[in-house]
Amino acid sequence: MTSARDDGQAAERVVIRDKRKIDPSGGKAKDAETAASDQTDEAPAEATKDSAATDNAKKERKPSHAAPEPDEAAAATDKPAADKAEPGGPLGAELEALRADLEERTRDLQRVTAEYANYRKRVDRDRGVQAEQATGLVISALLPVLDDLDRAREHGDLVGPFAAVSEQLVAALGKFGLTAFGEKGDPFDPTRHEAVAHRTSSEVTEPTCVEVMRRGYLLGDRLLRAALVAVADPE
Repeated sequence: MTSARDDGQAAERVVIRDKRKIDPSGGKAKDAETAASDQTDEAPAEATKDSAATDNAKKERKPSHAAPEPDEAAAATDKPAADKAEPGGPLGAELEALRADLEERTRDLQRVTAEYANYRKRVDRDRGVQAEQATGLVISALLPVLDDLDRAREHGDLVGPFAAVSEQLVAALGKFGLTAFGEKGDPFDPTRHEAVAHRTSSEVTEPTCVEVMRRGYLLGDRLLRAALVAVADPE
């Protein structure tokens, strides 16, 4: 009996199970619960490290030309507007300088335009005066011819082809503005008549031209030659 029991005890195996784990850092054993707690504490730390590393990698991979953040974009957009809005800003000062320069150039242009307009008027007026003076000189040289024609007409010698030529000459000179004045019976006008004889008469009520020795002529509104007349004053 004794030998049989000893054989049965020898046949049974003794198994010892130790749930503790060996700590690699110190070599001490830890039980399962302590190890699980350590793994649980280390997991969030490692996850935090991984997340931080991922964010850093994203920042490093971010291109230099990437669009700015909304706040930065708003600030960049508002800055020029603020500069424009500020009267004392650099853009405001430059705008005022340009406006002053434009006003000065505008005044210069207006002054030059007015001076040129006055110059053109003066030139046109002088040109007209010179043309009228030249015409007057030519016609003045022809006045003795007209006086001879008037005397020939008074004596009845202006007939035939000679009369036609006389009429054509008078008509041609009339186109340049030449008009004759001085007829018997006209009121005496000292600005247009030159009196060479005076007499009294009961037939007149005011100084009157009773005889015309030489007719006068006007070139437009300008007196070209005064008329020689005899004047009768009332008694």
